[in-house]
Amino acid sequence: MFQVRPEADALYASDIEPWSRYLTGVQGQAPVPYWDPLSFAIEACHERGMELHAWVNPYRAKSSLRHELAPGHVATLHPERFVTYGDQLLFDPALAENRDLICRVVSDIVSRYDVDGIHLDDYFYPYPVTGTPYPDEERYAEYCRQAIGGQGTGSQTGAGRTAAPGVRTGVGAVASVPLSLGDWRRRNVNLLMEQLHAAVHRTKPWVKLGVSPFGIYRNRASDPDGSATRGLQNYDDLYADVLLWAREGWIDYNIPQIYWQIGHPAADYATLVNWWADHACGRPLFIGQSVMNTVQNADPDRPSSHQLRAKMRLQRSHAPAIQGSCQWYAAALVDNPGNYREALAREYHRYPALQPRFAFIDSIAPGRPTRLKAAWTAEGYVLSWTAPKVKADPAEMDRAAQYVVYRFAKGEAVNLDDPSHIVAITHQTRYLLPYKDGRTQWRYVVTALDRLQNESRAVSRRVKL
Repeated sequence: MFQVRPEADALYASDIEPWSRYLTGVQGQAPVPYWDPLSFAIEACHERGMELHAWVNPYRAKSSLRHELAPGHVATLHPERFVTYGDQLLFDPALAENRDLICRVVSDIVSRYDVDGIHLDDYFYPYPVTGTPYPDEERYAEYCRQAIGGQGTGSQTGAGRTAAPGVRTGVGAVASVPLSLGDWRRRNVNLLMEQLHAAVHRTKPWVKLGVSPFGIYRNRASDPDGSATRGLQNYDDLYADVLLWAREGWIDYNIPQIYWQIGHPAADYATLVNWWADHACGRPLFIGQSVMNTVQNADPDRPSSHQLRAKMRLQRSHAPAIQGSCQWYAAALVDNPGNYREALAREYHRYPALQPRFAFIDSIAPGRPTRLKAAWTAEGYVLSWTAPKVKADPAEMDRAAQYVVYRFAKGEAVNLDDPSHIVAITHQTRYLLPYKDGRTQWRYVVTALDRLQNESRAVSRRVKL
């Protein structure tokens, strides 16, 4: 997940928003020598069999008021569409023109780059600043006047809730009961999520839209169905109704940020993992893991060890409701504190794996590969095959995007559900065999994957290596 829009700017070539200051130190200044970070990251990930999800912050225009905006930045051109809160400058979520711009930016990314997903972080309405109310009183009052006057609607039409009852105010006039301030704010975000999901899938149906919300949806003190926690709440404080988005199908996966330790007094990791597993709402669920929190806290049952083992055991006990992890942040993983990265590679992810299927987007597998053969070439002993036959003008989701190569010993049952037999997941239609002396017989099995990880029927070949 590569952040490409931190402040209504771009870590990619855009005609809509300026180059990010994170590249050059000056917003709007292109990198010299020129390069496109998003294009590079996509190519690097795809070469390694990884997906690339472009991470977008929807509402933030300045992470600090000290930062200068480029002359063509939307907040410079249309300051009336923005809100200053604390030390940040933010898009006003109530404005349709802001929703339209965000969707235009995302559609532009999806249309021009071969991204596999669009990812939103936890910043919807901003985190509360103690003692400072969010300054949208005038905008909310305007909405209420329109609703009461019959010029607007207090309903959540198109945003997952039932319309408020009409109140007759005179002959031929019906006014709506305005939503509460909290429901109105949630409505504003709901409208963005519905519009954004439609825009992504209209542009490329196979591109997934996911979110990584704050780890607590609601506390039990606010909602009997909430978690046994005491902390900031998505629903009540950030106005992000994540469960509604999952139920309505406006997100394709969810990665709650459960960045606390097992035993945290207000936001216990175990309590939250169990709660989210029970509230996946039919969408793929992954757990957002904090690398540093995990290694800085001792395992309650093994005080000499950090919490990676305990967290992974708990998470995996909820399969298939929980389908994996997301490690935050990337630099911490690379730094390998507490041998965290090594443990993932050695124990928890020691075999290649197919990525999760998104069958609700597409469940039809591609055709199987054909003409599987092994032959000597100048490069060595090579297993090769031909891509599956497709229609003259196939839909992108019908095309084989990758191939899985499995290996089984002589007499061993072919089991494609056992990842220890995967030797390659590749975009190529060939695999260099590890030839030794030609005395040992193996069975190689090849399948095709489409963009959404639907796997084809298999084709196999015996070879001696």
